[in-house]
Parts: sequence; structure tokens; C-alpha cells
Amino acid sequence: MNETHVCRVGRIDFARAWAWQESLRQLRRAEQIPDTLMLVEHPPTYTGGRATLPEHLLTQGLDVVAIDRGGSVTFHGPGQIVAYPIVDLRQRGRDVHQYLRDLEAVLIRTLAAYGLEGEARGGLTGAWVGSSKVASIGVNVRHWITTHGLALNVATDLSHFAAIKPCGLGSEEITTMAALLGRALDRSEVESELLCAYADVFACELIEVERSVLAACIGRLERKS
Repeated sequence: MNETHVCRVGRIDFARAWAWQESLRQLRRAEQIPDTLMLVEHPPTYTGGRATLPEHLLTQGLDVVAIDRGGSVTFHGPGQIVAYPIVDLRQRGRDVHQYLRDLEAVLIRTLAAYGLEGEARGGLTGAWVGSSKVASIGVNVRHWITTHGLALNVATDLSHFAAIKPCGLGSEEITTMAALLGRALDRSEVESELLCAYADVFACELIEVERSVLAACIGRLERKS
């Protein structure tokens, strides 16, 4: 079974998390680290993927960070679990489509742990419960190493989605696990369920590492460059 390092980073601003991903991609490509999974929570941030269109921004002057993942504009913020897998697809058949299906499977299994029947939709990415989208997926693959990943709405303030057409959808189509269940959820517990699902789907052994260890590894790379 392959080993994957996992780090519950906690709250981190988007720019730093993106820079960390790029450093980890370099390290993974050079086979200096195993596959690595970061779990983070961002302060309120709008990001626009490669499919973002002007009509997806409903509020003038909205500050949107243009990034290199697939998909359209979305919101990241408190109450959301964002997972960034740095995965070497050279070891997984170089199959990007299967990788996306695997991320969807992780989300669906996580939802199932709470009695929610999640599903994927043909031609789209993410996870839905009924008619509402509860999680989004957008990735970048370069040199067959992945960055970006998935965002699961646990207890996100949905009012933020009213400023955009998230992933090209209406804001009323976005929901959270808390809203679906009608109760509060423990974030760390949901993270643990997501990690269990990830280990099963990706057939890997998860080794937890501290944020300081990850930061030190990235710092050494930055000092060399």
C-alpha cells in the first residue's frame, strides 16, 4: 500500500496555500516526498478557474483570484473543508479523468458517513445531494502532478455565493452538510471521515505530519531556489 502524508494545516490564506502546493509539486516530481494531502480552511476568498466567464460574476468590483485550476468561479471560506492532494499520476496510470472520479468518490463516501446520499453528475465535477451541490472539484495537472482539489461545504455561510454564479450554477443550488442535516457538525470529525474515505479510494496509508514539518520541508526548497 502506498504511503501518503496528510497535514491538517488549519486556517491559511489562499496565496500561501497555493505557493505551498507549487513547492510540494516540485518535491513530488523529484520524488523527494510521497503523495501529500493538505486539509485547509481559507479566510473568505473568491477564486476563478479557467472556465470563468464575465457573466459568472454578479457583483461589480468583486475581488477574484485568477488561478490555474479547471472550473469556474467559486467561494472558499470558514466552515468549508478544502483538500489539496499533491498526487503523482505517473503512479496512477496518468488518468486525469479517473482521478476526478476518485475525488468524487471520496466526497460521496464522506457524505454517506452522515447518512447523506451523494452523487456525481455526468459531464460535471463535484458532489450533489438531491438537486443541491454540496462540494466542488477543480484541479490542475502539470508534469502529471496534481494541485488544487476539492471543497466540501460543511457549514459555510451561503450568502457569499450570492455574489457569483458558482461553477456556473445559481447560488440557490449550493448547500452545506449542516443545512442538509439540520444540525451542527464537528469539523475535525468530518475531516477524519474524509480522510478515511480518501485512504479507501486511493488505496493508501495515511501518515499525519504537523504543519511545522510541512513548512520546514517547503522552506528548504525555497532556500535552494
